[in-house]
Amino acid sequence: MGTDTKSNETIARGGLASVLRYDLPASLVVFLVAVPLSLGIAVASGAPLAAGLIAGVVGGVVAGLLGGSVVQVSGPAAGLSLVVAELVSTYGWRATCMITLFAGALQLLLGVFRVARAALAVSPAVVHGMLAGVGVVIALSQLHVVLGGSPQRSAIENVAELPRQILDIHDHAVYAGLITIAVLVGWGRLPQRLRLVPAPLAALVAASAIAAVSGWDVTRVDLSKSLETWVMPAWPRGDWHGIVAAVLLVALLAGVESLLCSVATDKLHNGRRTDLDRELTAQGVANMVTGALGGLPVAGVIVRSSTNARAGARSRWSTVMHGVWILVFALCLGWTITLIPMEALAALLVFIGVQMVNMGHLRNLRGHGEIPVYVTTMLGVVFVGLAEGVLLGLGLAALLALRRLTRVTVRVTPEPGGHWHVSIAGSLTFLGVPRITSELRAIPAGVPVDLDLNIDFMDNAAFEAVHAWRTDHERSGGSVDIDEIHDEWYAMGASGARVLPAKPPPPAPDRWWLPWAHRRRGRSSAAADLAVASARVADAVAGTAAAGGDGSGQPDLLAGAREFHRRTAPLIRPFMMGMARKQEPSHLFITCADSRIVPNLITASGPGDLFTVRNLGNLVPRRGTAPPDDSVAAAIEYATEVLGIRTITVCGHSGCGAMAALLGGDAPEGMPALGRWLRHGRHSLTRFAAGSGAPSETPGGEVPDPEGAGSPGDGDGGPLDRLCRANVLQQLDNLRSYPAVDRLVREGRLELVGLYFDIGTAQVHVLERPPLAAGAV
Repeated sequence: MGTDTKSNETIARGGLASVLRYDLPASLVVFLVAVPLSLGIAVASGAPLAAGLIAGVVGGVVAGLLGGSVVQVSGPAAGLSLVVAELVSTYGWRATCMITLFAGALQLLLGVFRVARAALAVSPAVVHGMLAGVGVVIALSQLHVVLGGSPQRSAIENVAELPRQILDIHDHAVYAGLITIAVLVGWGRLPQRLRLVPAPLAALVAASAIAAVSGWDVTRVDLSKSLETWVMPAWPRGDWHGIVAAVLLVALLAGVESLLCSVATDKLHNGRRTDLDRELTAQGVANMVTGALGGLPVAGVIVRSSTNARAGARSRWSTVMHGVWILVFALCLGWTITLIPMEALAALLVFIGVQMVNMGHLRNLRGHGEIPVYVTTMLGVVFVGLAEGVLLGLGLAALLALRRLTRVTVRVTPEPGGHWHVSIAGSLTFLGVPRITSELRAIPAGVPVDLDLNIDFMDNAAFEAVHAWRTDHERSGGSVDIDEIHDEWYAMGASGARVLPAKPPPPAPDRWWLPWAHRRRGRSSAAADLAVASARVADAVAGTAAAGGDGSGQPDLLAGAREFHRRTAPLIRPFMMGMARKQEPSHLFITCADSRIVPNLITASGPGDLFTVRNLGNLVPRRGTAPPDDSVAAAIEYATEVLGIRTITVCGHSGCGAMAALLGGDAPEGMPALGRWLRHGRHSLTRFAAGSGAPSETPGGEVPDPEGAGSPGDGDGGPLDRLCRANVLQQLDNLRSYPAVDRLVREGRLELVGLYFDIGTAQVHVLERPPLAAGAV
């Protein structure tokens, strides 16, 4: 117990030291940024100035203590100022506070039901476009205040009124605004040591000091009236449909902005990632509190959050303390706010509004083709309204997403011999029918066509279009061979089977690993299901079965080569060009010539990885044995001396025919060469009969079976299965009979590995080779 207590005390002291060293200075920096921004947003929202400070305190203390983000800072957000201004104009300030409270309750419920991640489904282009539109509206309206006038009711009226406002300039007001903007613009160009004070605070202090010293006639901020007129929230009066819509709008906009801010803030630090549901719940509680106290709506603010992270904050205590500093300032130093000219606050808002049109976001969106969504949302917010602009952006984003999801690629290529190759990829819906029919109708009548459908969905309109073209083309004397690479959407439609309503999971990139017979059966069954089995087609299919071809009269090997040229060659050509003059394999792979063993398949390797030797029984003749065989020895020498191979793998398999012949004792009649070759496997038979050096599986060396099957599937541990495994280990010993191999192994420059492939379960086992006895080689 004593050790645990001491440990806890040490952790507590370490945590306190971290707060004092990192979080306390960061909280002061954020506080200096938050105060002028809170006052400016209150002005832009048409709310009492105290409401901005209340929201800053609540966002820091309540959302900071309860939130799911370590360094995110919440407070009044410029992105909500248009909504609040409209609500104040429609329902009054007290009713707006009640709407904020209800919005917070809705956020709390959404967080409790853990739906926060659904907010990430909103396109960032819509969010950034909304913020840019809000920034433009704020800048246009507050520019009139900077010029000494009053903002108009809409952005269009603000633009129309601007020339008259410029002609009727109020000198002192303009000077205060220009000084503020000049300091804001030039502050970032000063040396780092001179930028200890945040730019907004420096700009307001400079404008206030110069205005006071010069005796300018400017409008002063009056916080006393704001505090004296504080009232409790009141129930909104009016159409309840509008009230509900207002609650939803505030809750969703504030919630989405907070969650996206959390995601962005996570990129600025290496600490714990944000719990989005907890963050949304905390935002709901904070909005309920700020609404009850008469404050502005609260949301995560990227300006304060990024400042907090860059100032070195390590925990949520930086956010909480910044809220405490705002409270102390409002209670003890609130009188200093009266020295700030309103024109300076308006200039600060103009600067913030311009910054909200972030060109960095435009560059990011350009690469994904989402600038139209951004621009549409921004223009909608500026000229129509915030809610309408967001809906326009969401609608356009949905249309673009639908267009991308249903995009179809059609390639029509004439080939030698009069064949035409057509490849259709994507999701075939009614939207792609015009493109498909246009390309297919351009194919000359009466020619043979290979149609590849690499699609993940096909609706009825697309099926009807393809099927009608096929029927017409075959009626004109042509032929159409349809190969469905993904799923048999066309075959199911033609047979009248029920088509799945959703896309299936993506398959393997291609079907090269399937046997020819399997692919041929797929095509034949599809053709049968199409109900277009004319006598000509039936004859072609029958010819395929007899000749072992693909239905075109070609042997399977040539048809496979043709398929390789058509599908795979274009994909691997860049890699093959790089390997055209030199090979650098990593393994010498010695395995059986059995047709069921595909080295690249069972090792997930590609061109240039394996230097492969295949023979009956994956045998390695011992050096100096009779009858002599130099083919395997030559490959070993070339691999180790020329290619610099550092791993030699011998791979056996279950049900090996060569091992079955050895186990039977007699070579097949009429095959003298095979009998002579199998003499090289007698050491394996001796090893098996003696029962020594029995193979065992290396722990963790077996490829995991998702169904838990780990035993061989063919021989259930019978004599043939045990001989096949013992043979692999014997060939590893035989490799050591070559002096160069033995020397490299002893020097640690070459590794020998034994693999065993169980065909029935498609499992690869790594066999552990027992230590080699002295003098065994």
